[in-house]
Amino acid sequence: MADDASNIVSFPGTEGQKKTTSAIRNGSSNMRSDLVDAASKVIPEPPVLINLVSARVKQLNLGRAPLIQTDHRMGAADIALTEIIQGKIGVDADSIEE
Repeated sequence: MADDASNIVSFPGTEGQKKTTSAIRNGSSNMRSDLVDAASKVIPEPPVLINLVSARVKQLNLGRAPLIQTDHRMGAADIALTEIIQGKIGVDADSIEE
């Protein structure tokens, strides 16, 4: 996969902030736009997708193992999005309030 800046989406609130060394190292403050688009086809409600990615990123950062094959260039958000795309994680339909 090509690594170009046009394929990166910043998390809200990170514009203009200085990145820490750990954020740069694990890529935790950026998500690939192609993964966001693909995951939004699986979970079309943006708030639900955001909450699921956030919860999974927190788990990964606390040491939970990825459920997919990872690449050294993947940050926690990319891993979470890929897990959603591949159907490894999802939202329990009973937990969503209408």
